[in-house]
Amino acid sequence: MEQENQLNTSKSIFFIPVLYVVVIWVVYWIEIKFNFNFNKFGILPRNFQGLRGVFFTHFIHSDTKHLFNNSIPLFVLLLSLLYFYRDIGLKILIYGGVLSGFLTWIIARESYHIGASGIVYLLFSFVFFSGIIRKHYRLVALSLIIIFLYGSMIWYVLPIKEGMSWEGHLSGFIMGFLFSIIYRKKGIVKKEYQFSKTEFDTYFDEEGNYIPPELKSEVEEEL
Repeated sequence: MEQENQLNTSKSIFFIPVLYVVVIWVVYWIEIKFNFNFNKFGILPRNFQGLRGVFFTHFIHSDTKHLFNNSIPLFVLLLSLLYFYRDIGLKILIYGGVLSGFLTWIIARESYHIGASGIVYLLFSFVFFSGIIRKHYRLVALSLIIIFLYGSMIWYVLPIKEGMSWEGHLSGFIMGFLFSIIYRKKGIVKKEYQFSKTEFDTYFDEEGNYIPPELKSEVEEEL
């Protein structure tokens, strides 16, 4: 019953996904409207000033296509995270976002890295692997849906497209996998079925021999 309550629909789970998507669009609108360029607030690897990008990079995008490509999977995956992993969803989003950004700062090539793609890959990886690890039928079903919708994303953790921050994708993917292991016992988990003893079970002795009800009292008296 407790696990079922965790899956009850709540309007509050829509707030953060909607807010996140609105914020990244507003940030981009401010850039266009006032002719700003926030790229310098992205992650600049192994540069002390570039560390600020660990916190800001997920809200900055290079163009409309980049922004649109991140918005839909970001909303869907974030909604899935907060619906099925309500107790730990915000921890995954905040800690995972910071750590994936920091890992990007460590391993990425020297260039500004921007975009919410790291968060998208973080969520994709966590939701997929967490469902497989927990072996809960609903979460496994969610994992299969996620891989069906966004399975092709996996190729972009490799340097196959010039100008794309594959290092940010890889960092988010790694962190999502690690968090799925760290939090594998938090939230919804598969519980082993506990058999309860019924009246019919009392008709068998410890060795599994069947004792008819009419003979049971006689056997007990002899013992």
